[in-house]
Amino acid sequence: MDQPGRFGSGFRAALLAVVLLAVALSAVRPFDRLTWLLEVAPVLIGIPLLLASARRFRLTDLICLLLAVHAVILIVGGIYTYARVPLGFWLQDWLHLARNPYDRIGHFAQGFVPAMFAREILLRKSPLRPGKWLAFLVVCVCLAISACYELIEWIAALMLGQGADEFLGTQGDPFDTQADMAMALIGSCSALATLTRVHDRQLTALTDYPSVK
Repeated sequence: MDQPGRFGSGFRAALLAVVLLAVALSAVRPFDRLTWLLEVAPVLIGIPLLLASARRFRLTDLICLLLAVHAVILIVGGIYTYARVPLGFWLQDWLHLARNPYDRIGHFAQGFVPAMFAREILLRKSPLRPGKWLAFLVVCVCLAISACYELIEWIAALMLGQGADEFLGTQGDPFDTQADMAMALIGSCSALATLTRVHDRQLTALTDYPSVK
């Protein structure tokens, strides 16, 4: 029974197929094999975890769609490295920027998508209800995730030395870490501002959502 989604299990299966195909294609000839592995690792780890928990905790279609989009963003960054993604060069020329901004897009998504994912988990598995406290805690979760990711990048830099340059993608910016976390903050706030009502409508269709009697 397809309670958690608006489009049903076929929609989620299609999203999974797209992501798996993207992973497979990205592995053929990435710019740097180590960077590809580091960037795609969250996808490779996340897919089995989501599949294993699908029966007990089936996500709404909105969250599944956002996770798939985020996965593709990570995969594309893994193929080219974030500093070399063609879309980023196009945006750089169009907006007259000093650097390829694809890394910023990735960190915006790192706030945008986890915000809705965290919101769904908190609403369905905790006593929290929609409101200011929920929004505040969701943003805090996203900033914590962003900080952890920056720590992972720092550890990678210590362990791999020059080999981590492509993974870090700082492009010479001494404040790259702070800018990345700021983009995650903006992303999380943007998600809550634009998708809360859509998310609430999908949540009301769930049998395990407390507002449903």
